[in-house]
Amino acid sequence: MAQKATIYKVELSVSDMDRNYYETHNLTVAKHPSETNERLMVRILSFALNAHEKLEFSKGISSDDEPDIWQKSLSGELDLWVTLGLPSEKIVRQSCGKSNKVIIYCYGGRTAEMWWEKIQNSTTRFGNLQVINFLEKDTSELEKQASRSMRLQINIQDGDVMVGVDDRIVYVTPIKWKNGEH
Repeated sequence: MAQKATIYKVELSVSDMDRNYYETHNLTVAKHPSETNERLMVRILSFALNAHEKLEFSKGISSDDEPDIWQKSLSGELDLWVTLGLPSEKIVRQSCGKSNKVIIYCYGGRTAEMWWEKIQNSTTRFGNLQVINFLEKDTSELEKQASRSMRLQINIQDGDVMVGVDDRIVYVTPIKWKNGEH
């Protein structure tokens, strides 16, 4: 019998001084059986970095043709496509063709660096693509904060991110490997 997703309840307060966005989102996040706590926390962090009233989690890991997070316009067009991990060149190309803006959030230390070295040259033609890496020490620290019921306060200023979970704070510095032209 297939394992079921584990449900996480997240109260996510975002204070993004870079975008002048201040809002609290009450999220119900389904953690796929094959998903690690590290990936779950990177997914929530990625949501916070792009927080918007129309932003939502998709089927993600359980679907090959959907991103992890997306934002659609009122007419149903994809404004934002957010993917986590190390997608293939084919998936990068397809997602850049489907959405106005694509962001890939990489993590995994040396594995992510090797992926980027391999795929970097093939991404130059995509002006709507942004690639951001999270350091392994940051994501492993985030992973330790995961719990089924979380209250997260995420502050973003000058590109730096502070994640508060209860009385603990994790600092994350996203590293832009590719800046989208849009």
